Amino acid sequence: MYMSRCLELASKAMGNVAPNPMVGAVIVYEDKIIGEGYHRRYGESHAEVNAVNDALLVQPPERLSESTLYVSLEPCSHFGKTPACTELIKSYRFKRVVIGCSDPFEKVNGKGIEILRSAGIEVEENVLKKEAEHLNRRFITYHTKNRPYIILKYAQSKDHFLAATKPDEKNRWISNVYSRKLVHRWRSEEQAIMVGTNTAIVDDPALTVRDWNGKQPLRILLDRKLSVPNSAKLFDQTVNTLVFNELKESIEEKIEFIKLDFMKNVIDQICKILYERSIQSLIVEGGQKLLQSFIDSGIWDEARIITGVSMLNEGLPAPKPGGKLFSSQEIGSDTLEIYYPQKK
Repeated sequence: MYMSRCLELASKAMGNVAPNPMVGAVIVYEDKIIGEGYHRRYGESHAEVNAVNDALLVQPPERLSESTLYVSLEPCSHFGKTPACTELIKSYRFKRVVIGCSDPFEKVNGKGIEILRSAGIEVEENVLKKEAEHLNRRFITYHTKNRPYIILKYAQSKDHFLAATKPDEKNRWISNVYSRKLVHRWRSEEQAIMVGTNTAIVDDPALTVRDWNGKQPLRILLDRKLSVPNSAKLFDQTVNTLVFNELKESIEEKIEFIKLDFMKNVIDQICKILYERSIQSLIVEGGQKLLQSFIDSGIWDEARIITGVSMLNEGLPAPKPGGKLFSSQEIGSDTLEIYYPQKK
């Protein structure tokens, strides 16, 4: 129950703490919560600090030594933007610490647990481990696979087309207004969003968060021959934008052009560059060719497929990521299905 509360608190920071993980903490004394907190924004105090400060508003400091600290992720043991949380825990002499899952970051990765046990603090690990790892799947993927967590997202007609052969105002939108609002929330939760040449030319997307209150993701365009016109919304200089291509490398205000070797694996090159820039999550919004390239490479972690009620009869076929269906729900008249790759 207390760890569930930690995870609930941690999730409140979705989209605000990367490249740090989402963490929640709860302090329990005699079966009652006396303090709680979560890591709210990158660079600000961690969950353990906020939980301690919350408890000290009404509790004497010595009470913490008789309390249990629940935390969804292994406490950090190094000085980064803020001091090590293990030192804080030791200073208040918590008698017990319960942890959701370990931290794969190389500067922590078991060291936090070891420090606490060496200080005589009882440590219990892996409480709701699966749920804790799922919450921080972006952070964990980044540190264990050395690449961003990749989400494939697209809308398809009821008969599985991405777009009509001749798009017009009547058939342009496959999903409903509720699904489109949800997509803007998703954008605010991830660090980067990506499209290819054809989508940029045909749809002229802005790839910004407009129908939701949140951070703007880094925009990424894969445009080998720089075919997208300068008048495109992606070049409006309102949001930092990367353009992967084979012709030039330069920075023009908020637009950065990065050359790739298109004779080699492009997906691997993109993942490496984003990893080096601490980008932990990426939404790939299409189109078909770009989505299929991620599917074919086997480099994807989640597919979010919105199916509308319209029938297009012909058009651009939607890709099939395969994998295992994780969940299905109705979004008004639309259906949202989430898939994860099959474990090998």
